[in-house]
Amino acid sequence: MPRKRIAFARIAQESNALSPVTSVLEDFERTHLLYGEELIEVCGPNKREVKGFLKNAELSGFVKAARSFGDTFELRPIFSAWAVPGGPLAREVFEGFRDRLIEELRSMGGVDGVFLSMHGALCVRDLEDAEGRLIQSVREVVGESVPITVTLDLHANLTRRKVDGNTLLCAYRTNPHRDHFKVGQRAGRLLCQTVLGQVRPVTAWRTLPLILGGGTTMDFLSPMRAIYGWMKRQERDPRVLYVSLFNCHLWLDHEEMGWAVHVITDGEPSLAEEIAEELAEKAWAVRHQQPPTFPDASEAIQQARRARLARKLGTVCMSDASDMVGAGGTGENTALLRAFLEEGTDLRTLLPLRDPWAIDALWPRKPGERVQLTVGGRLDPARNAPIPIDGTLRCNVDVEGFGRISVVDTGRLSLTLTEGAAMVMQPSFYRNLGLSPWRADVVVVKSLFPFRLYFALHNRKTIYARTFGVTDFDAGLREDHFSSPVWPKDPVDDWRPTDRRRRGIVP
Repeated sequence: MPRKRIAFARIAQESNALSPVTSVLEDFERTHLLYGEELIEVCGPNKREVKGFLKNAELSGFVKAARSFGDTFELRPIFSAWAVPGGPLAREVFEGFRDRLIEELRSMGGVDGVFLSMHGALCVRDLEDAEGRLIQSVREVVGESVPITVTLDLHANLTRRKVDGNTLLCAYRTNPHRDHFKVGQRAGRLLCQTVLGQVRPVTAWRTLPLILGGGTTMDFLSPMRAIYGWMKRQERDPRVLYVSLFNCHLWLDHEEMGWAVHVITDGEPSLAEEIAEELAEKAWAVRHQQPPTFPDASEAIQQARRARLARKLGTVCMSDASDMVGAGGTGENTALLRAFLEEGTDLRTLLPLRDPWAIDALWPRKPGERVQLTVGGRLDPARNAPIPIDGTLRCNVDVEGFGRISVVDTGRLSLTLTEGAAMVMQPSFYRNLGLSPWRADVVVVKSLFPFRLYFALHNRKTIYARTFGVTDFDAGLREDHFSSPVWPKDPVDDWRPTDRRRRGIVP
């Protein structure tokens, strides 16, 4: 019996539509861009799928699931393109990825299944709902009978194009995200079972006019913990194949943004509809629980100064919440740097800032030299004022994933200037530069949630600082234009009219 052929690929980036910095091909080349056999090689046992960031992610999970069926499946890797979050992707780059994916699928002369790893919150310059269009293009090539499985971040924005084009849609279930591999494995197994005719997926979904709610939205904290627990209990029924909840990325440019739910059952459409309806109600019920408010830079520094025991036993992790590179911030917000230079000179601080132009100026210089230069105010000058720096060059280092990095010591503050996106969320970022998080009073990160996992051994107190930028929770509500009222920007009593319109259901 001939082996079943499954093609797989990844195109993934979380985009911030409010950022003026366009993401380009080099952002993928710097982080993760693999083709063909080199992709399947990194998805094997004891490999690192996304070097410098993730050991095992969705594609590794898919490969393991498919191989658990013995020699039943022939895996056909196409490519994997992943970049750290940033501004909208250049259209020509997206179209280049799309064209290569379609060309490779056509050249295979037919496949039995397709597995795609995406984010679900990718913005492309001058192209609305690019990921939905991509799924549609794949469907047109492989035909209606070939199952397509798509994995998405739980911050994806679900649209009709995304839902209609695929067979199986599976989201992360943890926030901070720590189940990439598990989701890929579950989704991969369902795809294999679908190809073999062992399951018959049917789906239902709902979309809510809800942008902010659910408190912190962490899966292990109230109120989301109860909802995720309920979702797991539904999946104990063997007829329920997968239940997804999407909290929606806050900084997109889609006029129909919002939370959404998606349910897959094995040949039970009525059950799928019932679960989707109830889950949507549970999500809507937590809309009044808004995220916490954050102190400004000055108060954040005062809180760190008062946390004497935390600094003695470890370090204080301070998230620049208005410039989270993990949510597409530019990484060059200078407000926190200015505050530390003016008010926090007594605190041993490690702080990152993206400035390729400063790197060009510092790269010819030698460690130990005194340097004077201006940093910031180049990527997003309307929001970030430049700051003069006077200090000592500690080192110039080329780091995979970040590009060139220069470290300048200005008193008790070590400023780490990066050429690429400064997605600082792991202690290894600083350790690789000869800087010790253990010895620092304050370690600044550019992440909302993931740093809590990576810094668990070091972090004794977490402080989020609001410095006003493109990743403020209300930034999207201030600047985005929606096609209908959304909570909490507008008063909305009933989610169903918006849901029915978005799903194309005529009253």
